[in-house]
Amino acid sequence: MTLALIGFAAVLVLAFIGVPLAFSMILIGTAGFAVLRGLDPAMTMLAQQVVDVSSNYGLSVLPMFILMGLFIFKADISEELYDAANAWLGHLKGGLAHATVLACGLFGAISGSSIAASATMSKVAIPPMRRSGYHDAISTGSIASGGVLAAVIPPSVPLIVYGLLTETDIKKLFLGTLFPGLILVLLFMLAIVITIGLRPKLGPQGQLSSMSERLRKTSKLWSVFVLLLLVMGGMYGGLFTVTESAGIGAMGALAIGVVRRRLAIKDIINCMMEATKITTMIFVILFGALTFANFVNLSGMTFELVMLIEDLGLSRVGVLIAIALIYLVMGCVMESMGLLILTAPIFLAVVQNLGVDPIWFGIFVVMMIEIGMLTPPVGMNVFTVKAINPDIPLTTIFAGTAPFLAACIVIIGLIIAWPDLVMAPTTWVR
Repeated sequence: MTLALIGFAAVLVLAFIGVPLAFSMILIGTAGFAVLRGLDPAMTMLAQQVVDVSSNYGLSVLPMFILMGLFIFKADISEELYDAANAWLGHLKGGLAHATVLACGLFGAISGSSIAASATMSKVAIPPMRRSGYHDAISTGSIASGGVLAAVIPPSVPLIVYGLLTETDIKKLFLGTLFPGLILVLLFMLAIVITIGLRPKLGPQGQLSSMSERLRKTSKLWSVFVLLLLVMGGMYGGLFTVTESAGIGAMGALAIGVVRRRLAIKDIINCMMEATKITTMIFVILFGALTFANFVNLSGMTFELVMLIEDLGLSRVGVLIAIALIYLVMGCVMESMGLLILTAPIFLAVVQNLGVDPIWFGIFVVMMIEIGMLTPPVGMNVFTVKAINPDIPLTTIFAGTAPFLAACIVIIGLIIAWPDLVMAPTTWVR
């Protein structure tokens, strides 16, 4: 266990000084395995991990869902999503912020990436919010935090990775997000209501749209709704596997972009290249995490952690709170996907001994790592918004996310207190 802890510390140090996390895990995992078993077995293990991950058919779901999100993004659906959300919610106090949260959630149902949602909505939502007199804190805070919904609402890339990594049913993971995702949207809107109520000048009230205008703007999104119904309905109706649904989603998104004349041959090629880059990045992180996990398992750290927790006599809730605190701290200094892949298998082995369901734990972990997307100093959603709006100080954006961080903590508390918020929908499918 001591050697494994030294390995964890070494990975963090290398990552802190600028070595990519994937390469840090590969280096330390291989070196640690070599110390325990020898250099030749370590190199054989590393090569086997690369072969196993690269030939895993289940992982083909990743590039397909990523490609679906990129095609929809290129088809300029985001502005229509925002306009429709604004038509329904813009008349409320802070209405544009409410619309931003809802649009982020809808875009997340297409892209599955919190960074993509934050980047897209930064371009779409900031200009009209500034024209309407919104303070930059509430504008950027709602965008960066709304991006979190993309990882909670299916198809979620982090949930897919967790499912593949831990061999957990991805369809049930998606269903498990149903109630927590909806509640989190409502909590974000409540956070806006409270913030605007305390400081009305942060976000003015907009004009009420007529029902005909609402329906007109919503009707522009019919193709997206049909696509989502086809992908998710086919998956849960037993017509398609998860991988087949992802492929159909990608082809459907391509068709939407072509019909709307927003996707030329050049755009299609660029989307495919971008999807390849993102998938390759995730695969390399997987190589590193699995290599490091093999070293940790060989060291006996997981077993000793289980024994240590049993000796401490902590309850299930106590252990989960301790893990949540670890994620809050590590999320401040580590990239979310790497943190997920590095820690989820280890912590899952610990909590399963306490009767925690892997599906519930997957939702819990993804929500915890997404909180790290908003916390300093490495809140990636915050830096994404900053990159697109360089004139807005980081301190302003971080301050704007504070009410939404409180909402995230509330939803974590709710699913710990009432696990059925996650588990009840998973009983709807076999």
